[in-house]
Amino acid sequence: MYNPVKDGIERSVQLVTYTEAQPPADLGELVHCFWELKTATAPLANDFHLHVLPDACVNVLFNMVDTDIAAITALQTKYEVLNLGRSFHYVGIQLLPGVWRGNRDEIFDRFVDSPYAGTLPLVKTAETLAALDFAGQQPVLAALARRLANDGLILSNGITAKILAHLDAIRTVADMAVVTGMSARQLQRSLKRTTGFSPHDFLKVVRLQRSFDRGYLTSYTDQSHFIHSFRALTGYTPAAYYKRFDV
Repeated sequence: MYNPVKDGIERSVQLVTYTEAQPPADLGELVHCFWELKTATAPLANDFHLHVLPDACVNVLFNMVDTDIAAITALQTKYEVLNLGRSFHYVGIQLLPGVWRGNRDEIFDRFVDSPYAGTLPLVKTAETLAALDFAGQQPVLAALARRLANDGLILSNGITAKILAHLDAIRTVADMAVVTGMSARQLQRSLKRTTGFSPHDFLKVVRLQRSFDRGYLTSYTDQSHFIHSFRALTGYTPAAYYKRFDV
């Protein structure tokens, strides 16, 4: 099971809460989780900075403070630090890698502070969500995910599912091709189309995420390789990251 780590919240921050909830069983091949990130009291004494890590997932994001603001978001192969200010409340749907089949040009990889201008019913959904607590929001988020699935905007991805299920057996892109039963060229085309990643970059990201759960020995050739890759994708050595952020 692919279980990406939550984004970095500094250990010194006490008044910001992050909560995840599992999706209904019928969405298990599409949605990793529903999530909520908010200030427990407002405003904070200082601006809050979220250290966002690449995980190959796509998020459908809603701003509960300003329901006109919503977006489809994702990172590629490097962390991003988002200044969320001193008071905020977001909820979202985290889609599994390779599931999003909508227009990839609409994906934001940075802080979103502008009204949603696309054709999806995100603003209407946000207005419904804003009147509910997180438990009450989950059926609304599930209904939206089902609508996106019915419209063909999110679809299960057998290729990425095979890769994620066999990460322990994958050390190279060649291994990935064997696991998926594809040629290197077929794999390149498939992953680029459905995730936006090359096979090499996709492997870097999911291997990083697996290291939080399993440690580096199952995914990297040695400790030096692990530390170099970890720092390139997160901006920190493993020791410094674990010291600073609540993992």
